[in-house]
Amino acid sequence: MPSRRRGRARVAALLAAGAAVFAEKGYDAATMTEIAARAGASIGSLYQFFPTKAALADALLEQHMNIVRAHLSGIAAQAATQPLPELAHALCNALVATRSANPAFVALLDSGNIDATTIVEIRKAMRRQVAAILRRRAPHLPAAELAAAAAAVLQMMKSAAALQADVTLPGRPAALAELARMLQAYLQARLGPAAGMR
Repeated sequence: MPSRRRGRARVAALLAAGAAVFAEKGYDAATMTEIAARAGASIGSLYQFFPTKAALADALLEQHMNIVRAHLSGIAAQAATQPLPELAHALCNALVATRSANPAFVALLDSGNIDATTIVEIRKAMRRQVAAILRRRAPHLPAAELAAAAAAVLQMMKSAAALQADVTLPGRPAALAELARMLQAYLQARLGPAAGMR
C-alpha cells in the first residue's frame, strides 16, 4: 500500500505539472523534460507513467471530463425540484467553473493535436448528460426533442465559458447574468409550464 500511495502521488504530481505547462505554453511548445522538471521528477519516471506527450494529454482530458461529469451529475441530482432560475444559473456556470479550474483543458482542445474521435466522444457524452438533466424536468418530452434541447443548452453553456474567458470584456458578471436569464427563458418555454412553476 505505501508504494501504491507513492505511485498515485507521483502520477498526480506529473498530471498537475503537465496541466500547468500545457496551460502556459500550449501543447506544441510543452516538452516532457520541462514537465518532469516542474513535477520534481526524473524524465524516466514521467515516461514510466506516460510514454508520450499525447498519452499525458489524453490522461489530462480524461481527468477533466471526470470533473465535468461529476459536476453535471450534481446538477442532475437537484434538477427535478430546483427553482428554474437556480437551474439555469447552475448550467450556465458549469463549464465556467470546471474550465477555470483546469485551463489546460482549453489549451489542449485548441491545440489541434487531440484526436478528432476523442473530441466527438467528449461532446456526445456532455450532450447526453445535459439531456439527462432536462429529462428530470420534462420526462414527457420525446428523446429526440430532449437531444436537440440539450445541444442548444450546451451551446449556451459554452458561450458562458467563452464570456468568462474574455478578459477584454468589461462587466463579465453582468453579461453572464444576462446569459443565465436567456437560458432560464428558454428552459421555461421549452420544458413546459410545469417547469416554470417550480
